Amino acid sequence: MDHDAVLTLFDHQMRRRTRADDPGARIERVGDVVRQVGADGDWNGIVWSGLHPATADAAIAGQVRYFASLGRDFEWKLYAYDRPDDLGARLRAAGFTPEPEETVMVAEIGDLPTAVDLPEGVRLQPVTDPAGVDLIADVHEQAFGMSGARLREQLLAQLAQTPDRVSMTVAIAGDLPVCSARMELHPGTEFASLWGGGTLAAWRGRGIYRALIAHRARIAAASGYRYLQVDASSQSRPILRRLGFAPLSTTTPYVYQL
Repeated sequence: MDHDAVLTLFDHQMRRRTRADDPGARIERVGDVVRQVGADGDWNGIVWSGLHPATADAAIAGQVRYFASLGRDFEWKLYAYDRPDDLGARLRAAGFTPEPEETVMVAEIGDLPTAVDLPEGVRLQPVTDPAGVDLIADVHEQAFGMSGARLREQLLAQLAQTPDRVSMTVAIAGDLPVCSARMELHPGTEFASLWGGGTLAAWRGRGIYRALIAHRARIAAASGYRYLQVDASSQSRPILRRLGFAPLSTTTPYVYQL
């Protein structure tokens, strides 16, 4: 995989020309900033920016004023290659708080293993209704130790309004949901993105996460996509590397709270 070419493609298709990831949200392009503006409960934030040192602080202040006028917290999604080089420091000075860094990893779908090898007694169940969304939210809460309320609202809205752009799956052991994962398809791009993959602690290390990647790779390939992309945590990064994913960059969410 040509790292520089894929990074350029990712930046153009997934950031500069992004589409809203919530059904009720919209994308706005203002000067050298691309932002998503959503309703309460949607993700609000800066998807891409191309700022200059002389004007960056004014641009940051403008975005703070804009989202404050809407009464919404928002996130500035900063990538390691964004300019100016000190953009992170400027965001902190403007009142943003950085969250843990993630690694942007990409693989060509044709190079990924597609054999879905599950532990005995575990099966994959597609999620197509609110009951399935409840299972995903429950796994999310147990695997990541955080509320699944916002995720539940988001996935219910996607199922109702854009079901063709999301694929959701739960791994079930007997009657117990032990892992959940989803994939978002991005029409007009060559990328599908992986999300979730949370596994209950007692079921980690058994290959369920890897099986769900293979399962989603099959779906993405059948839908005509070339690449899978994931913002990887420190836990998933080694697994993804072994499967053939390569790091493109890092990304850090900078959060502004009113």
